[in-house]
Formats: sequence, C-alpha cells, structure tokens
Amino acid sequence: MGRSGVTLRDATLGDVPVLVELWADVLRKGEPHQLAADVTAIVDGTADAVESRVVVAEVDGRVAGAVLLKLAPMTAINLESTVHVVAPHVFPELRRQGVGRALMDAAVSFAEDRGIGHLRSGSLSMSRDASRFMARLGFGPLSADPRRPPSDRPGAGGSARPAAARAGRGPGLTAPVSRA
Repeated sequence: MGRSGVTLRDATLGDVPVLVELWADVLRKGEPHQLAADVTAIVDGTADAVESRVVVAEVDGRVAGAVLLKLAPMTAINLESTVHVVAPHVFPELRRQGVGRALMDAAVSFAEDRGIGHLRSGSLSMSRDASRFMARLGFGPLSADPRRPPSDRPGAGGSARPAAARAGRGPGLTAPVSRA
C-alpha cells in the first residue's frame, strides 16, 4: 500500500471514543465509562493549555494515531523542562504510512515552539516494534553509566534533543507535517 498524506490536528471531545480504543493498552483498568471520563479529562485539559496538547493524526479522514504532549520537569529531581511524549500510538492497520513519524515531528515542533531542548518518551517494554521505532528516532534507553559525566551519556534520560535533531535532520524527524 502506498503512503497516504498524514494530517495532524488537535484532539476534540468527539475523538474520545477512538482515543479510548487507541490507548486501551496504556489506560488504567476500568469500566468503559471510566476510561471515557479519563480521556475526556485529558482532552479537555489540553484545549487551551500552553503546556500540553493531544495531537491526532488522520489518514484519508480516519483517525490513525495520537499522542499526548506535556511540558514537565525531566525527572522528580532534575527540574529542567522537557516535553514528555506520552502514549504515541498508531492503529496497527495504519502503520508504516508515516503516522508515527508525523506525530513525533509534531512533538519536536511543540518543544521548539517553547524553547525546550529535550523530548522524553517511552514504549511498553514488551513492544519490540515500538522500541525499535523510538531507537530509529534517536531515543536511547532510560539508563546511564554512572561513571560517565551526564554530557557524555548517549541517550541519557531516554531523551532526544529537538534542535540538534532538526539541524542534522536525524532519522524519524524528517517526515513532512501537514496540519489541518
């Protein structure tokens, strides 16, 4: 199947049912109405927020994936601001069409617009495909050699530097982004 155009937009409350389906493996365990209430609160909380955004990717008018972007400290003891890239998901049947790359490019733009130098994300430990995808984008594991200074740790903190990635147009950050 050929690549289709990926369109990005902010999530609306009308997206809640499809977001519940998309994020089913990362939402808390609960009744469908509880999960819908959780996702409604997330989407509603990002409507006018400067520090967070839910980005929805569409292919041919159909929701293909989504991600929550949230400005927060790097860690509980490292208060440097970073953009947490939370639950980047693409429906399995719509993978390999540039959706994931477009969502991650939106994360880079979100960080750059706020002058933030780091992105943090993660994938489920049992998802080899997701881990490989993140590695292709330049994300390293969330571990470091304590004997090396922080500046010498490749991928330290499981983060990527958006400005450096843009300058080098590293893998995964070069997909064209069209916004609705």
